Amino acid sequence: MDNQVEKPNLIGSGSLDDLSRTCKMNSPNVRAMHKSEDEIPFGREIAFHLSESTALDVHGSHSRVLQASSNETLLAIIYRSIQVVVFSNRFNLLIPFGPLAILVEKLTDHHGWVFALSLLGIMPLAERLGFATEQLAFYTGDTVGGLLNATFGNATELIISLYALKSGLTRVVQLSLLGSILSNMLLVLGCAFLCGGIVFHKKEQVFNKAAATVNSGLLLMAVMGLLFPAVLHYTHTEMHVGKSELVLSRFSSCVMLVAYAAYLFFQLKSQKSLYASVNEDEIQTGNNSNNDESPDLSKWESIIWLSVLTAWISILSEYLVGAIEGASTSWKIPIAFISVILLPLVGNAAEHGSAIMFAMKDKLDISLGVAIGSSTQISMFVIPFCVVVAWIMGIPMDLNFQLFETAALFLTVIVVAFMLQEGTANYFKGLMLVLCYLIVAASFYVHVDSQPVD
Repeated sequence: MDNQVEKPNLIGSGSLDDLSRTCKMNSPNVRAMHKSEDEIPFGREIAFHLSESTALDVHGSHSRVLQASSNETLLAIIYRSIQVVVFSNRFNLLIPFGPLAILVEKLTDHHGWVFALSLLGIMPLAERLGFATEQLAFYTGDTVGGLLNATFGNATELIISLYALKSGLTRVVQLSLLGSILSNMLLVLGCAFLCGGIVFHKKEQVFNKAAATVNSGLLLMAVMGLLFPAVLHYTHTEMHVGKSELVLSRFSSCVMLVAYAAYLFFQLKSQKSLYASVNEDEIQTGNNSNNDESPDLSKWESIIWLSVLTAWISILSEYLVGAIEGASTSWKIPIAFISVILLPLVGNAAEHGSAIMFAMKDKLDISLGVAIGSSTQISMFVIPFCVVVAWIMGIPMDLNFQLFETAALFLTVIVVAFMLQEGTANYFKGLMLVLCYLIVAASFYVHVDSQPVD
């Protein structure tokens, strides 16, 4: 009959799929897999690959992040991770210079070659350290991500400083850390403003002015901590000659460490809203165009790569520090120029690339967190930490960076503070900061250090 009534399908195909899926989820093997996936580093990722292959069979869709088959093992994940970190960047062609520096040091006495090869070998490692930090920052936020970039970006400087301190080269420690601050504030921030301003030349980029003001205040506090020991020394007004300067430096270092710890609590816990970036606000309102970005590494992969790269950098840093004086003699370049200009260029490779990349994506808050946050961390944590470590080791390291160096730092902080006071950035501000760095570099090239390295 034409009007024949079809019998309703009491159990539709969708219900059958749901019932089958439920039965599979209740099976012992699947329960064991879900139970143990959090107990191993790559458990979540393996489970993700398995579920992804099922989705491909049912829906025929393709994943942007990881295109893996259902039988991908831990070995395949490790291979893919090495391919992403090591073979995805042409800059990594410089990595073999690191082992070559060790070989040259063992076979010859050419300290200039050892220093140059170590310098070239550390640069890609520092850049990859920044890449791994950026991947880890995907699982945090803009504020914590900028802090992570600054922290692991400064790992190279801290490792070099500790090896120099162990060798008794306290002057190299002072100059290299000072150079890192100058490089971050002028060169890194300047290049970020310049590149971001060129990409977005039709508008002024904006950033969180309140957060930048807090960092500027901390940098001025650091200048105060470095200025008074130098003034005390050059005015010859010490109560106990040769001792008061050292005691004041150690006391000021402890105060600066306390201030930095309070700053971290203020930034991450107490006043988190103050550090909410413009991009976080756009994400909440749905106006951000970069939501489709996804990490190339999982959280555990990022952490493991951070550990491996830090260990390799620490090995090369020992050879780098040991060849500084020989390189200065063979190249006829002042140790002050090598320590203030050349060493920070290597140590800041991670910050340099990260700050420029984020600025070109109109994420200036992260760029500032990397550049200015790194300078704040070095001045308020790394330098006082080195003074305290030297105190424990019985090495008399103080905060008297000498008059010329302290004046260079003071003027740099003032210039950058004026650049940040409006909360906007453009390519002209970036160009001015880069040109200021060229003046500083030329000044240290013709500067004769009054304090001996030893």
